Amino acid sequence: MASRSTQCFLTVARKYSTGVDKSVGFLGLGNMGGFMAANLVKKGFTVRGYDPSSDAVKAAAKEGVKEAKSVADAVDGVDVVVSILPSNKIVLDAYLGKDGVIERSRKGALLIDSSTVDPNVPKQIHPVAVKNGKSFTDSPVSGGVMGAQNATLAFMVGGSKEDFERGLPLYKAMGAKQYHCGKTGCGQIAKLTNNMILGIVGVGTSECMNMGIKAGLDPKVLLDVLNNSTGRSWTTEVCCPVPGLIPTAPSSRDYENGFKIELITKDLELGCGLALGVRSPIPLGALTTQIYRIAQSRGYGQKDFTYIYELLKEDTEKKQ
Repeated sequence: MASRSTQCFLTVARKYSTGVDKSVGFLGLGNMGGFMAANLVKKGFTVRGYDPSSDAVKAAAKEGVKEAKSVADAVDGVDVVVSILPSNKIVLDAYLGKDGVIERSRKGALLIDSSTVDPNVPKQIHPVAVKNGKSFTDSPVSGGVMGAQNATLAFMVGGSKEDFERGLPLYKAMGAKQYHCGKTGCGQIAKLTNNMILGIVGVGTSECMNMGIKAGLDPKVLLDVLNNSTGRSWTTEVCCPVPGLIPTAPSSRDYENGFKIELITKDLELGCGLALGVRSPIPLGALTTQIYRIAQSRGYGQKDFTYIYELLKEDTEKKQ
């Protein structure tokens, strides 16, 4: 049986409760972060946001997020810093670099990183944060862009139980479920495990739906069968790879504004590194990683991860 320090605990959001932390510096206002910051504003937090993209900053400003000119400007004097950034290096630079979060945030601040990174990244940041009188949690999210927009994200949190509980008002403002997964880095381990499953199931759903449709099944009938059978998954219920079957899915928007192939490839590569470190065999995970690497190398990195369906469909048509 797992020790109490490493068990996952689930807290389901019921009613939003106000805490003492009201000012937030938000780093990363892209597809996910922009909606997350806006939801904090809707729940009464004062949010100052920074992103290197001026368009992202302007879009967030329309939702009530105050504009910051730099990382230092965003985090100066706030109670809490929330970040969701695209890579290990960018996270480390933002937190540990000159004029970064550790240097410029106030003592006593709670630092919440919702990026998906190598579990060793939060393990590098946490001791430096503590040494400088600050709290830190790795708090990656699941639920996609729709989850960010609708405040239905799931947070997977690594860090002390005390810091997890302090962050609950913010997690509940941005999401529907919050899991305390254990010590620093455990949030990232949970997220990488989840995303490897997502990638594997995404490829499996794409190839099998392509097979069924090519064999003569009506796509709508096939999806209905899958969603009422054991093949059901998030990929069939929410993010169907076949265009037109689910209007809100990225596939119905030319595979735009979803979970980009370049990002799932990055997450799968991180998952492969995690598996190598603990000597855990991942035959399907490794193959899935290669499939997404190929898709990215062919220029589809900005498309939603379910674009794999179009590549498989195209390959099938070429062979007919």
